[in-house]
Amino acid sequence: MNVFRPVEFWKSAIMTLPDNSFFELLGSVFGKIKTPFNKQILLADLEMFLLREDIQKNIACYFDLNDARIIAAAAVLGEPAPGDLEGFFSGELSYAELHDLIINLEERFIFYRFQENGLSRLALNPVLEPVLSPLIKDTSLLFPSLDASDAPPDAPRTNLPLNDRILAGLLSFVLERETFFRNEGEILKRVSATGNKIFPGLDLVSVIGGLRAIGLFRSHDAKLVPDYRYFADFGKLSPLERMEYCAAGIYCFRSANAPGAVSPYLFQTQVRNMTGFIHRFLNSLEAKRLYPDKTLKRLAGILKYENTDTMRAVPALAASGEEKNIDSGILVECLEMSGLLLPVSAGYRRLGPLAAQQAGPETAAEPAGAKSPVIVMDTAFSCLVYPEISYTDAVSLASMLAVRDAGLSLRFDLTRDSAIRAFNRSISAAGMIELLKRLSADRIDESLIWTLRDWEGRYGEVSLRRGLVLSLSPERRYLAEMESLSCLIKETLAPGLYLLSETAEDKAIKSLQKAGVNMVACRTESADKTGASGAFRSPFPPPASVSQSRKKNLRAFVGPSPDEKTRADTASSASALIAGFFSILEQMRDGGTGPRLGKAEHDELAARINRRLVLCESQLRDASVRYEKLEARSLDYVGKAMIAKQAIAFHSPVEIIRSGKSGERLFGIPTALEKKGGESILIISPLEGGGDSLRIPLGKISLLRRIKKSIFENSSRQVP
Repeated sequence: MNVFRPVEFWKSAIMTLPDNSFFELLGSVFGKIKTPFNKQILLADLEMFLLREDIQKNIACYFDLNDARIIAAAAVLGEPAPGDLEGFFSGELSYAELHDLIINLEERFIFYRFQENGLSRLALNPVLEPVLSPLIKDTSLLFPSLDASDAPPDAPRTNLPLNDRILAGLLSFVLERETFFRNEGEILKRVSATGNKIFPGLDLVSVIGGLRAIGLFRSHDAKLVPDYRYFADFGKLSPLERMEYCAAGIYCFRSANAPGAVSPYLFQTQVRNMTGFIHRFLNSLEAKRLYPDKTLKRLAGILKYENTDTMRAVPALAASGEEKNIDSGILVECLEMSGLLLPVSAGYRRLGPLAAQQAGPETAAEPAGAKSPVIVMDTAFSCLVYPEISYTDAVSLASMLAVRDAGLSLRFDLTRDSAIRAFNRSISAAGMIELLKRLSADRIDESLIWTLRDWEGRYGEVSLRRGLVLSLSPERRYLAEMESLSCLIKETLAPGLYLLSETAEDKAIKSLQKAGVNMVACRTESADKTGASGAFRSPFPPPASVSQSRKKNLRAFVGPSPDEKTRADTASSASALIAGFFSILEQMRDGGTGPRLGKAEHDELAARINRRLVLCESQLRDASVRYEKLEARSLDYVGKAMIAKQAIAFHSPVEIIRSGKSGERLFGIPTALEKKGGESILIISPLEGGGDSLRIPLGKISLLRRIKKSIFENSSRQVP
């Protein structure tokens, strides 16, 4: 991505400045502008000045750590609005500090502004591309990380991370519960207590809520029921994609305003978009690096936006067409719950094994007769499940067994109730025996086989069937012999009465219509069609392209490690350069090389040197000096009153340090200066933290500093 617009665009932004701003900016370089003048010629001279080798060397010499971070951030964000930078550096730089740094970079010709759709945006000066490019490429200052090989061991886990086995355990856990919720939608206390014992360290409320948001579970009155078709479609994803979906579902559930009312229809778009966001987020991290919260938060902030040429065009997470902010704290917690991030001591995190491996799509279930067992029967009716089991087999086990422990290991028991649940889903005893034999490498007890067959026999003696009943009059019974209809009939209940599956209604009606029956009585509700096949179409790139996407993101976000020696050398050169300019200034004050400087002129030029605006000696000797008092301290009552009035007139922000031991620092916009008795009271609206206006006596202010406004603030330059 090219972060620099054409030079002519930069010139146009300067050209459209109000005259006072235009001449103030160019006067800082050329001194007093003589008339007559031509703006185009002045801009051409400015371009030539900034292209000079010695000037670009001094500009680069002046860059400090904050300059480098802000310039790199502006490049990554892509011509951000000032508010974007405030959010990016939230918690590190105050509004006033960041504002002051941005204004300083404008005065030094690093930044310029233009208007786009009524919003002011910051852009980098294309004339200085050779100087700025190294800073843009070094994003390690924005996204710091550590080499994992030099890091301490992982912190002890306090939560149970999700994986395919835990999902299977949760399926079995839900199937065992006739009632799951209170009337208010909260999980019953006894259910929570049992869940905490079986799944120690698992946030049952968040995880179940997330799986409901995905659609794997649905609530029906006080019950929680699985959607087996969704579970089957979920198995078509890779293990990594499944956990990304789980993390997205948990995030959407926890971020919802009404988490009790979870509907997969309401969450469908949000979950899909959030899953794509999480995938890109994980791809921007490197497996062998450790990341602090600051880096993770900034990556989340950057990746909110689609990776377009401007990096800002379309929000990646859209809900009803509106941008939605990413809560990085909740995001990291959800990624930890899903095992995609692992906590490391000292406040760092790393990619979990699944995310680090970038696993490809899962293959079909292991073929029968696999040599290595994935379960072991520790008793006749109990088995331990190994991590190597496939998702499909784990879900199949959960449908016929009862989960008993999902802590250090996953253990299932075969019970009469669990067998009945399997029989109710038309899973035969032979099918269960075959599955257990295959997964255990044919190591199951004969007593289990005998018991399952006995239960199946007793199960068929008395039955309640659920489905559609097809009733055919005697003259219409021939229809049951049609191939298209006979394949739908599960059982003949009586002459003319046939049992069909719950989902066969549409197919039965179409079959009857093809046979010429145009009147069909339907006195039953339609079957639930919510679990349509194909609901989980992977939004991710194929595995072959993931590595390419990863490299691109790593280049964009996780740059090379900073060269501390280079930065130290630059700081030393800047100090020497500033010292040299102060030496020239002292000669000028003494009148050694020209007219003697007055105090006001000396102070103004000294301020310019300190703000790193002076790039060559002529900017001191030929300077057009207009002294501007920006701060007043302690007993300078008149100065504080003057600065307060200027700030009110220009609607400029101010920095205030109150008198006293605490030295409280405030930032705000002054709105009035009132007299009360013999004291002047400054009224300001706080910029940080909000709240009501503050009334501060001038005598209680030890420092009052007016923060300059952008020289481009009144520019009307619009994007063509």
